[in-house]
Amino acid sequence: MRVLLRAEMDTEKANENIRSGSMQKTMESALEAINPEAAYFTTQNGCRTAYIVFDLEDPSQMPKIAEPFFMELGAKIYVTPVMDRDDLRKGLAALGR
Repeated sequence: MRVLLRAEMDTEKANENIRSGSMQKTMESALEAINPEAAYFTTQNGCRTAYIVFDLEDPSQMPKIAEPFFMELGAKIYVTPVMDRDDLRKGLAALGR
């Protein structure tokens, strides 16, 4: 299932990662484990925020995916199922109209 993960990073923990030079390694390692379709970085609610779209094959993947953000960056994590254009087309066609 395609999902959108939003990770709002704790400012102080992210600052510590940047100061220590480990932010790049933390993000690269997390993204390698996720193998995202897309990843975007911005701010939301005054926090550094990552938006990551990926295929969640099994719910048991969640600890492997979320824990680096929780442990290294003190992030708040939100996971939401999402559709692309083809998924939407298929879903609307299934309505039988």
